Amino acid sequence: MDHATRAVVAQRQVDGAPGEVPGFRPLLADLDLADTVVTADALQTHRDAAEFLVVAKRAHYLLAVKANQPTLLKRCAELAWHRVPVLDRTRDQAHGRVEIRTLKAVTVHHFGFPHAAQVVQVTRKRRGLHTRRWRTVTAYAITSLTFAQASPARLADLLRGQWAIENGLHWVRDVTFAEDGSQVRTGTAPQVMACLRNLVIGALSRAGPVNVAAALRRHARDPRRPLATLGIRFG
Repeated sequence: MDHATRAVVAQRQVDGAPGEVPGFRPLLADLDLADTVVTADALQTHRDAAEFLVVAKRAHYLLAVKANQPTLLKRCAELAWHRVPVLDRTRDQAHGRVEIRTLKAVTVHHFGFPHAAQVVQVTRKRRGLHTRRWRTVTAYAITSLTFAQASPARLADLLRGQWAIENGLHWVRDVTFAEDGSQVRTGTAPQVMACLRNLVIGALSRAGPVNVAAALRRHARDPRRPLATLGIRFG
């Protein structure tokens, strides 16, 4: 998914979560990714994925680091973060809660992961609007982008874009389109329906941030609106 537009540029049917890792290369094989930044969740944080992106696709990566890579996670967590100043800070209030995010980044060399240039630590503090109790979560990521290529603010923006894939695409498909409850399950029909849902989300989002549920209701009231959104005009 393109972070800015929520347009899905490629999709591939896999056999559940175990099929996502071997499906990584085939999914991206036909895309021109030169000089782009590819983000992915921790499931794809593997050495061969990093090599593929940097060497074969001439792209950069920003990959989440979690417990599925325990050695790499330990290395990231053991960096001297107490000596690193906060380089980016954001505060958001929405959905009945306040969230403060701080980001630190450390330049690394020979870190034991291909082409790694920086390790990122993000601390998220959240609390409900009607409580004073904060919940703190610390997360790590690794990137081939050097400090000169990506400022802390740019790294924070890329990470928010990665989280938006879950919130702005998967969640919308699951909740707004009730995909999990769909009875379409045979043959290629599920993949076709996923493609159509992705197309609708991208088409509605291309003009900027949008409430997809409200946009669907608006378009349903007038058959000319979907055509206009898709740039189709008659006469």
